[in-house]
Amino acid sequence: MDWKTEYNKRLATAEEAIRDIHDGDTVVMSECAGVPREIIKTLAANRERYNGVQIYHMLTLGEGECFTPECYGHFRHLTNFVGANSRQAVWSGEGSFFPAFFKDIPSMLGNEIPCDVAVLTVAPPDEEGYVSVGLSCDYAVAAAKKARVVIAECNPRIPYTAGGTRLHVSELTHIVAVDYNPPELQPAKIGEVEQAIGRNCASLIEDGATLQLGIGAIPDAVLAELKDKHDLGIHTEMFSDGVVDLVNAGVINGAKKTLHPGKLVATFLMGTRKLYDFVDKNPDVELYGVDYVNDPYVIAQNDNMVSINSCIEVDLQGQVASESMGLKQFSGTGGQVDYVRGAALSKGGKSIMAMPSTAAHGKVSRIVSRLAPGAAVTTSRNDVDYVVTEYGVARLRGKTMRERAQALIAIAHPDFRQQLQDEYEQQLQEMMKK
Repeated sequence: MDWKTEYNKRLATAEEAIRDIHDGDTVVMSECAGVPREIIKTLAANRERYNGVQIYHMLTLGEGECFTPECYGHFRHLTNFVGANSRQAVWSGEGSFFPAFFKDIPSMLGNEIPCDVAVLTVAPPDEEGYVSVGLSCDYAVAAAKKARVVIAECNPRIPYTAGGTRLHVSELTHIVAVDYNPPELQPAKIGEVEQAIGRNCASLIEDGATLQLGIGAIPDAVLAELKDKHDLGIHTEMFSDGVVDLVNAGVINGAKKTLHPGKLVATFLMGTRKLYDFVDKNPDVELYGVDYVNDPYVIAQNDNMVSINSCIEVDLQGQVASESMGLKQFSGTGGQVDYVRGAALSKGGKSIMAMPSTAAHGKVSRIVSRLAPGAAVTTSRNDVDYVVTEYGVARLRGKTMRERAQALIAIAHPDFRQQLQDEYEQQLQEMMKK
């Protein structure tokens, strides 16, 4: 049977496709800009049919209709990364959070994470009948390989990306033809604080380095400060529009990469239409499963690897909290620790924790004497290399506890430095008490 016949045989409406989802099933949904919007809306509209369906997902853009209170009881959410449209479900107890490294999710599917139904978004098939998972490779291909039922929203506006993104139409149970713009994430506003952080981070990046960056004002500010660099490369969990500008300017070309030279390597993509058009059928962009892209031993094969991550707060020991505010789960571990450790293993590698010195409009210091009670330590003090704020750079690797505290106080906001110094001295007195 030729692939076009296979394709037509599998065509279904969203209503028809979800009939293969049963009470007690776990549905694994693709994430970020690869969120299957039509299936989510159809599940929400037909919620009364279902009881006890578990939905595993990470960060999902869009409205998240089946995450709303109207769907509680019908759908329960399971995640290791909480996003804006799923926080309330987790905080209310209608969803469950579990700690996990992003890289481990593909191996956990079908084991610790049941995987009965996989729901993906894909670009239309190529001449050989292979679709591409497009914007969200991470765990999507692994889910499709392990699920009983695979539902794919086939969308001509999803870019066809290279690497490890392909599935043959014969591997799909239902194909739901859709035509909508994938969700976009507009560039964040860069202020004076972010610009200063960007300059400080850029001072640590040498020509020929390979970069891992996230999304938001700080990564964009870093990229904006790299215009005078040469032969930079990309090996990252994800990238966005700012990378496109530097590729077009010739700053990022991957010429000095020691793994996948000349290629921009990621596991998912999130940005605007500019990014999506840039990556569509672009042979210089390769997406692979997160179990490969985020593996520290793979990351380390890039010489001069520089990882840049953000965080919520750092204490004077150098412990980094990036995912919870006290006991309240705000996001997840993601790939932060994988890249910190990968950079540490890389020849000439560096890892950077970058953050504004304050939060709450300047009322709260992000450098603290003690982490908030109950806060999860995302990156341990043993792993932290550089910490950067708008006030400078603190190198913690190899430093004593006293040296760490003094280096961090020096890059805290001036309004909080004396308080931090006093609290540190008080801690020393407590430690010395018999």
